[in-house]
Amino acid sequence: MPDVIQLEHINKIYGENTAHPTQVLFDVSLNIKESSFNSIIGQSGSGKSTLLNILGTLDKANSGTVLINNTNTQDMDADSLSRLRNETIGFIFQFHYLLPEYTALENVLLPYRISKRPVTKDVIKRAEELLSIVGLEKVKNNLASNMSGGQQQRVAIARSLINNPKIILADEPTGNLDSDSTEQVYQMLRKINETMKTTFIIITHDRHIAEKADRIIEIKDGRIHLDIQVNP
Repeated sequence: MPDVIQLEHINKIYGENTAHPTQVLFDVSLNIKESSFNSIIGQSGSGKSTLLNILGTLDKANSGTVLINNTNTQDMDADSLSRLRNETIGFIFQFHYLLPEYTALENVLLPYRISKRPVTKDVIKRAEELLSIVGLEKVKNNLASNMSGGQQQRVAIARSLINNPKIILADEPTGNLDSDSTEQVYQMLRKINETMKTTFIIITHDRHIAEKADRIIEIKDGRIHLDIQVNP
């Protein structure tokens, strides 16, 4: 499989021009293969969230090269990065960030609306199919505020897929869920990975989830401490 993400010699420093700069990432190089299922683990403050933000083009490295789908993102302007994110990357966060006054279906359609493309019948049908994949077709017209935490997170998963991204970045996607909901969400992510060939990169404190990935990457003190292919 080709690489969908390539990081080369990434360094990230906060407050670079201040008296007390803080370096968070040190010479990180990392390739992520297309259609792979990866987990990133590490203690709080290890640099894993900063790494995810750079992978998602939400933050820029101070030095190094970031290739997303063979596009060098380091010199792109904000508008170009926004387009790349919207077309290529889907995000799932620990907090679902749904709009409570919107229905499940309306929340799923939000990233498509942001792209300013017309919401056609085919787009609505795709959103409904995604809600079906995550088991929520019967509550598609329910307000987000009337859904359980597990249901809301499943809506967030469907939302992340509406633009058919090649890459899904998930930051503690099961962090607020009980063990049963956590397992359900994991099984859904795996199913999407296998059927849609979407690349997943999941940050998690849950070693039970991490160990189910095909690859486990551990970040320690801003460096890659461990990189294991579980299912090469």
